[in-house]
Formats: sequence, C-alpha cells, structure tokens
Amino acid sequence: MEQPTTRPQDDHVPIVIIGAGFAGIGLAVKLREAGFRDFVILERGTDLGGTWSANTYPGCACDVPSMLYSYSFAPNPNWSRRYGTQPEILEYLRGVAEKFDVPQHIRYNSEVLDARWDETAGLWRIHTGQSSCTADVLVSAIGPFSEAQIPHLPGIANFTGTQFHSLHWDHDHDLTGERVAVIGTGASAVQFIPEIQPVVGRLTVFQRSAPWIVPRMDWATTAVERTLLRRMPLLGKTIRAAYFTGIEGFGLVGFVDKRFRHPFEALGRLQLRRQVPDPRLRRKLTPDYMIGCKRAIFSDAYYPALTQPNVDVETSGIAEVRARSIITRDGTEHEVDTIIWGTGFGVPPRIFEAIHDTAGRTLAQLYRQRPQSYLGTSVTGFPNFFTTLGPFGAAGNQSAIFMIEAQIRYIVDAVKRMRDNGLRRIEVRPQAQRAFVEEMEQRSRDTVWVTGGCRSYYQTADGNHNAGLYPNWSFEYARRTMRFDADAYLTEAS
Repeated sequence: MEQPTTRPQDDHVPIVIIGAGFAGIGLAVKLREAGFRDFVILERGTDLGGTWSANTYPGCACDVPSMLYSYSFAPNPNWSRRYGTQPEILEYLRGVAEKFDVPQHIRYNSEVLDARWDETAGLWRIHTGQSSCTADVLVSAIGPFSEAQIPHLPGIANFTGTQFHSLHWDHDHDLTGERVAVIGTGASAVQFIPEIQPVVGRLTVFQRSAPWIVPRMDWATTAVERTLLRRMPLLGKTIRAAYFTGIEGFGLVGFVDKRFRHPFEALGRLQLRRQVPDPRLRRKLTPDYMIGCKRAIFSDAYYPALTQPNVDVETSGIAEVRARSIITRDGTEHEVDTIIWGTGFGVPPRIFEAIHDTAGRTLAQLYRQRPQSYLGTSVTGFPNFFTTLGPFGAAGNQSAIFMIEAQIRYIVDAVKRMRDNGLRRIEVRPQAQRAFVEEMEQRSRDTVWVTGGCRSYYQTADGNHNAGLYPNWSFEYARRTMRFDADAYLTEAS
C-alpha cells in the first residue's frame, strides 16, 4: 500500500496528528464521526500501521488475543488465529482505514523533526522532512515501541559480519547454516528465535536475565467459528469481554498485592519444567525476579527451540565483540557470522525529542527528569497538545487498544469543546497534573513494577519509580476519561 512521496500541503491545518498506527487511525475515525474533516496525519513511513508496518521479523505476532487487540467499533470476525500475526493485523488496519476514509488525511514520508508552540500566534509550528505547516491542535499518536534500542558493546564497531535489529529485519540476508548470535531475550526475540532456529547452523542466545514465559495457547480458528461470529455479533462481544476480564486480572499482581503473583509464577515454572528437561538449562532459564516486574511473555515455542542441539544459551555476559566473534566474561570466544539485536526499544520515543514546550524544553527532557502528564493525554506547558499512551496512560494489565480508545474519546471531546466554545488555547493546570502524578507515584510505590527485583522499561532510569504505567484498573481509567474535564485546564477564548 505504498503511497506517493510528495503531495500538496496546506500552510495551516487545524488539527495535526503524528503517526498512522492504531492510535492515529482510530483518532481519525472518531474525528470524522464527530464531524471533523480539517485534519491531517503526518506519517514518517510509506505505509500506515505503525509498529505493525515496521516490525516484519519472522514470527511477529500480537501477545493479546485478536478479539481484544482490535477496535471495539470495528470488530473482525475473520481472524485466522486466536493471536493475530503481523501481516493479518496490518491488513486489518488497512481495511479499517479504507472503510472509514482515513487514507485521504494521511501525508506519508513526513517525519516530524521539530514542533514548537508559537505563543504570539497561538499555534503550533511543525517542520517535517518534506515541508512545514502550522496547526491549532497537535496530537502525538506515536506508540512507545517505535525506536530500536541497541546497546554499545566494546568492540562492536570492529564486527565485520552482518548485524541488524529485529525492528529492521534484513530479509535479504540468508541465515541458512550461519553462526547466529541473538542478543536479548525480550518479546520480539522470544517470537523470532523459534522461527530461525531450524535454519541456522549454530544459534547462541545471549541472555541478560531470563524472561517469565507462560503458555500462549494459540490455535487456528475454524470456518464454523468465523461464520458464527459474522452472524452473531453478540458472540464476538461476549468473547471480547471474557478476554478483557482475564487480562485485567493481571492487575492483581501488578498493583494490588505482589502476593497474587504466586499462581502466575507457578504457571511459568510448570511451563519451564514441562518443556525443558535438562536441569542445567532449566536453571539458566529460571527468572530471578517477580513475575510482572518485566513484561511476562506468552509462548509455547520458545523453550522447545532452546533445547535443540544447535542452540546455546549464554548467561555470563558479553565482554567484547571482535571481527567475527563475541567474547563472554568467562573468557569463552563464540564465533559469529550474524548478530541479531533483540534488545527492545528506546523509551521515550524519538518524537518526544522533537516536541517543545513554551519554555523550549522537549517532552523527552521532561520525561527523563520525571515521567509526567495528566491522564496520559496532556502535559503542562504544552498548550493545545495531546498524546496517546503518554506517561501513566499505558496499562500493564490490558490491551493497549482499550487504553487508546479511552484516550481517543477524551481527545475528540476536548477538540469538540474547543470548537463549540470558541477556545483558542487550552493547557492542563500545573496543580491538576501535579496531583495526578503524585497519585500515580503513591499507588506505584510497592508495586511489582518497582520493587519486583528487576530492571526494565517499566521503571525510570534510576530504577526507583514507575516510568509510566497506569497503576489502577483500566476500566477505572476509562471512567476518568469518559469526558473532557475542562475544569482541569486553563482556557483562553478566541
């Protein structure tokens, strides 16, 4: 679905959305439903889909059941599997966009390089790699997993083999028979390792800390199931509600009481014992922190792949990279042809470096000082600006799509109120944001995310604070964002 690289652009656009992924497309649909047509989506790529367009590594799939990882307003009865794969999710997004006439609003190859609020003119000045424009309202709809993170290892510049990150998979490079090093064991690595293991000559997995793996229980749907879902929409809603309830229950571990972790940890240990008979390997793969401190991963294929004779799991840490090998801290040299980085994503996303507040500070600078926002959607100092999945706007115990839809509803209501009431400027009150952030930090103090014995992107750089997960039930968040609460904002009429 490649689009033209150039396109005429207006000098001023009332509403600018950054990113054409799940959030950007969903927001566009709901803006159109509310009667708005004067908006554009600036997308840096050549296709819509966000992370589901960018990530094309083997085995890429969602770890939330497709019936829940989809818009509530656009159910899909035709999922081929319980968990959607990347091609099928991308096709779903394209279908939703076409159905609701979203593509006409998208400007491709338009990466936002700089966005600043002009206090005198009362608008945003936005510069992309293609052009410049102004906007009354700016919305960041960029997800948190949009920038590859590659650690700097001693000697990595000397490596003469092939290397790439899972986010930028090199499909032209043939791994058949090669000696491959996978660095990192996050969710992406857990998915692509079972896919490449059968074709490589030797696979060495460099593990810093063992992830918690729990049963995925994936299966293909049948023609009968899909027919019933098409003919009985209520059945689909019932299944979606059941998945919602089950996943919401992970909040018991995350922020209610760490003692609720024991049944989930028992399930993970059972999976490990059942699939890894070698006690020595099993010890390597046993997590040394509480489940939920890092993202637990659903997989039935990861452990079996690691037990194969052409796979080694290395836990002693990397000391140095040489031209065609990796030296571990125990002095062992591992010969390598290709390095695949499974080291996750940079937080905050790069777009935070481009958006400046009224004092010239970037969102990224403020985030690094202290993750802050109001309801994960607004930030003090950034007038007429909204974001999806901002700090404390993402949930560790629910589908991201549920949270995104709650934020979309809030943002559309805010923009509608601005237009209906003739407001040229709104900005969340500092005291409202401060109270919200303090509430979030108070509720996070003894959570498994902060005190679970690990280091992860769930935490701030110092490891002492919640980096931005909402520490409460997602349905409670949906209640709080049901309507735009104008009393929490400073407003200025036209």
